[in-house]
Amino acid sequence: MATESEDRAVIVSEIDDKPFIEANADAKSRYGRFNLAVVGGTGVGKSSLVNAVFGRDLAKVGKGLPVTRGVHYYNDESLGIWDLEGFEIGSREAPADILRRHLKTVTERPSIEQISVVLYCVLSQLPRLTEPDIDMIRELDAAGLPVVLVLTKVDWIKNPVTGKRTAPDDVEEFRNWLENPVDENDKPVDIPIQRVILTSAQGKHGKGKGHGLGELVTETLTLSPENEKDAFRIAQRLNLPWKREMARPVITAAASAAAAAAAIPVPVADAAILAPIQLAMMGRIAAIYDLELKTMLSAGALAQLGIQITGQALARSFFKLIPGAGSVVSAGVAFALTVATGEGWLRLCEQVHTGKLDLDKISESWGQYAPTFLDVIRKMAEQRIVKP
Repeated sequence: MATESEDRAVIVSEIDDKPFIEANADAKSRYGRFNLAVVGGTGVGKSSLVNAVFGRDLAKVGKGLPVTRGVHYYNDESLGIWDLEGFEIGSREAPADILRRHLKTVTERPSIEQISVVLYCVLSQLPRLTEPDIDMIRELDAAGLPVVLVLTKVDWIKNPVTGKRTAPDDVEEFRNWLENPVDENDKPVDIPIQRVILTSAQGKHGKGKGHGLGELVTETLTLSPENEKDAFRIAQRLNLPWKREMARPVITAAASAAAAAAAIPVPVADAAILAPIQLAMMGRIAAIYDLELKTMLSAGALAQLGIQITGQALARSFFKLIPGAGSVVSAGVAFALTVATGEGWLRLCEQVHTGKLDLDKISESWGQYAPTFLDVIRKMAEQRIVKP
């Protein structure tokens, strides 16, 4: 009978990082890139807004080069930002003509760079939109692009009793006018805005978190094309539940594949066949959390993660504790173990995603998130409960 150390040696020889890397690349390719256009003049807070929502500095999103005067495109694998200059006083060309020219430049780019939603940024302290702003919004609408008008740098007022924040009266009046715009004669003005969102990218005096950003990401998702919603869920950094909703079906699918692999009970010594399934699951979840693990971790480190997972899963002492497991891995055990592994990996990815865990410490931290005996027993019990 092989010893635990001998089992581990077999595992080490059979596990590599290829399933992780291939699944990660496939997921990134399938989800694609979300492209957002941000329009506004100098000083309206475009960079701060993008950083608050996506966790990227507008001027440091991967690579970024001027496409043409007044148009910059910044992108990494999951996010593309079109920075379109707003109207500047002194320009000899009509604002709508400038924007039309800019949009023509965009349409000539590859399909992976095409705009999904436009954030039109305006300082909240302004009393009304200027005529150039209105002309440009109409131009964007004519191009078939949904426009979210974002009032930036709102100086929120906090109620000392309820803690609720409200915008100053003049800002609320501005929003009310934007939602039902009229001219000086109270005649309706056509401004094709889909939503008006009040925001601040930072707290008062530049400290703490901003406000209105959750509403902004929700409305942006709503306006995004159906086939690009997942790309937006991945690119944004504010709503973790969206990412969990995407990751859980990946875990279930992997667990089902593991159960199928163990439909005929697999001897513990041969159960390294589960490792590629689990590593592929991990690669897909890493893509959902927009983590560049394959570039940040060496091939050896990725393989070591697989060894830790399967090594813990196959430890004789571990399996002897599982009722009915004995010396083989059954479909039920494989399913429960993979679900527990996936949920542990999900929690670890969230810690990295939110900045609570350094990416270079994943290898030494995984043990805190790896499935335990109680996790597997709990998942096996859940299976029995949900079975008809």
